[in-house]
Amino acid sequence: MIKIGISGARGSFSEQAAREYCRKNKITEYELFYLVSVENVLAGLDKEEITLGVFPIENSNGGIVIESVYAMSRHLFKIKELFEIPVIHCLLVKPGIKKEEVKSIASHDQALKQCKMYIKREWTEAYLQEMEDTAKAAKNLSEGKLSRNTAVLAPESCAELYGLDVMEKSVQDLKFNFTSFLAVEK
Repeated sequence: MIKIGISGARGSFSEQAAREYCRKNKITEYELFYLVSVENVLAGLDKEEITLGVFPIENSNGGIVIESVYAMSRHLFKIKELFEIPVIHCLLVKPGIKKEEVKSIASHDQALKQCKMYIKREWTEAYLQEMEDTAKAAKNLSEGKLSRNTAVLAPESCAELYGLDVMEKSVQDLKFNFTSFLAVEK
């Protein structure tokens, strides 16, 4: 059984990447550990709590994932594979919330960068709130840790997972939006 640590919460793009990595490499016996940050993933590898780490390093629109660069500078590991997945952002809200009620948009810094022009065009008055993870933002919204008037940028899978509504699909600025991920080991 491979223990895979991912830099995201349940429903994150990192989870999608880890599942794609396993599918592509015909790995069927694995367990995912939702470690939210890249630092937690690499620390988990150091402590041998996980056998493989999966995290993003660059996006076709948002550029380098700064969090990953800083975490990588503090740890020793081997790169097993560099691969990419398509990233499609959705705007999720609490059930029943209408567009005119949305006052802020919360998500990971990378998601906000990847949807910058969309936000500028559609949400000129919205307050932007950086979160540690797209899926964690969705979870926090569903648990009432964020204002009801907040929308989150997250994968569509988070809508069902966390009982949220999809206000709008595919809101990233680039139609073909890809993120490169690393699969790493000790």
